[in-house]
Amino acid sequence: MSAPVIAIDAMGGDFGPRCIVQAGLACLLKHPSLHLALVGQASLLKTLVAEELAAARLSVDSVRLRIVPATEVVGMDDKPTQVLRGKPDSSMRVALQLVRDSQAHACVSAGNTGALMALSRLLLGTLAGIDRPAMITAVPTDSGHCHLLDLGANVDCTAEHLYQFALMGAVAAEALGTVNPRVALLNIGVEEIKGCQQVKQAAVLLQQVEGLNYIGFIEGHGLYRGEADVVVCDGFVGNVLLKSSEGLAEMIGRRIETLFRQGLLARLAGLLAAPLLRGLQGEMAPAKLNGASFLGLQGIVIKSHGGASVEGLQSAIERAMQEIHENLPGRVRGRLEQLMGPEGHRS
Repeated sequence: MSAPVIAIDAMGGDFGPRCIVQAGLACLLKHPSLHLALVGQASLLKTLVAEELAAARLSVDSVRLRIVPATEVVGMDDKPTQVLRGKPDSSMRVALQLVRDSQAHACVSAGNTGALMALSRLLLGTLAGIDRPAMITAVPTDSGHCHLLDLGANVDCTAEHLYQFALMGAVAAEALGTVNPRVALLNIGVEEIKGCQQVKQAAVLLQQVEGLNYIGFIEGHGLYRGEADVVVCDGFVGNVLLKSSEGLAEMIGRRIETLFRQGLLARLAGLLAAPLLRGLQGEMAPAKLNGASFLGLQGIVIKSHGGASVEGLQSAIERAMQEIHENLPGRVRGRLEQLMGPEGHRS
């Protein structure tokens, strides 16, 4: 397949299939080479596609958009074990099977994270030397952004897991445009004596890797100052950090809006500052950074935030396109073989 083909779990997410259909159509119109497979309840998806195209008075080549039927839906409260055993025809599973069977280059889903991870490992498998895939995404910093992993796929991690995450994160950052990325372990201090045993042991492992720009420990504020390009932690810490950061940003935005409504002078100041604030909001909008990649799989899987808007879902699809273009799994596999050997053993 020369043109990028992306399978989308059209039944996942908080806002339902219409939002996903709108995002898919917008991407098809923006990217003439893109092909999409919308997976889910066929009659519903056909109706939604027809309605959206009619409303916009547009048309899309049927060759570039196909609907793949799936009769079951993975709920947000479904346990991964239940999904693995009890929903063989879920839209999530069918979308991943398209990747497994080389009918699609990537899968995008806004559905249940645990189920998506479990199904991805089952159907696609992991790369040699990787015990667990990790979720990675871009986080805004003073100097641009850094790549943070893991974001919640692995709550309990050993030093070996953190070591593997660091290697994969460095390769991903390189593939996405960062030259010789600085890799750091998130910790409660920068001193070597600080931190839990797993983090300190992971530091010892990373210090021994030739060709890896490992810079040591980093604290939370250092992440936002742009002191590293890749920041590694376990999934519990990463998920708390990411959601706390999102909540803080939203709170600051609300406080600023409130302050600019308090009196005439504040309103005038708000009018003067509005263009700058809009620019800042645009640069840091969560929608533009939506889409976490499951690194370590033998295929591309992008997890969109469940509450993503149409714009956010577009960003997730475009991240999948970028990883297809960069052949990210292949690059990660090749780099890991250099560092670990073809069987995935640390050299």
